[in-house]
Amino acid sequence: MRVLYIRGIWGKLMLAALAFLAFTAVHWLSEKAITTVSTMLASRLVPIYRVDVPDNKMSISFDAMWGVDYTDELLKILADNDVRTTFFLGGYWVEKYPEYVKKIADAGHEIGNHTYSHPHLNSLSPAAIRQELERNHDNIKAITGTDSCLFRPPFGEYSNKVIQAAEELGYYTIQWSIDSLDWKDVSPEFIVERVLSQAGPGEIVLMHNNGKHTAEALSRFLPELKRRGLQIVPISELIYRDNYYIEEHSGAQRPLKQPKPRPQPGASARGGEVK
Repeated sequence: MRVLYIRGIWGKLMLAALAFLAFTAVHWLSEKAITTVSTMLASRLVPIYRVDVPDNKMSISFDAMWGVDYTDELLKILADNDVRTTFFLGGYWVEKYPEYVKKIADAGHEIGNHTYSHPHLNSLSPAAIRQELERNHDNIKAITGTDSCLFRPPFGEYSNKVIQAAEELGYYTIQWSIDSLDWKDVSPEFIVERVLSQAGPGEIVLMHNNGKHTAEALSRFLPELKRRGLQIVPISELIYRDNYYIEEHSGAQRPLKQPKPRPQPGASARGGEVK
């Protein structure tokens, strides 16, 4: 093996220059990588999972995509408890049960958009995502006469392009903070305990209109929520419409803190002029 020796002042200067160039290259690459990752993280969009509210409001929501077997019972329980909620309706369901769309709206409940065909939106182009939302939006409006402003992605699946496409159409993308798991046909007792153990101000509960034990569980936990002083409202009455941000790690929607106005020169703390 041959060993290369660098001798003389010029050799040492050359070695120092090479070392400097190597250090600069490594530093630049690492800094660029960090900047790229930071940018990616900073630009990640998330839906609203829960809301930081100043009062005791929370929401219960129902996704409807298949069947109506228990819907009349649900509506009666909600009416008996004087509660209004949000129903996210899928397009196939809207077309098959237009009378129930109208019945839900006439009962004072809010209707959100759950896409037309319940697809995996991340696999679609932005144009196809907008088409899914627009088609269902138009069908709902034709029946109810109102525009939906809330959107829940099927399977809870989302990405930046999904949220951006929804925003372009004027939608707030809504997830949930409490999954009742009623879609698994678990027992009413299980659903009740799961909801009550997590319920609180700003929480959003996910349920389904055609869950086998959803109605029975709802009839049990609604009176208890009201006894605890919690007010059930439609999601549009829970969220902030502007001046807010959504925490990336939690999905909590929080109001932006407005800076306190500075006192005007020549004014006292009580608002009067300084004598």
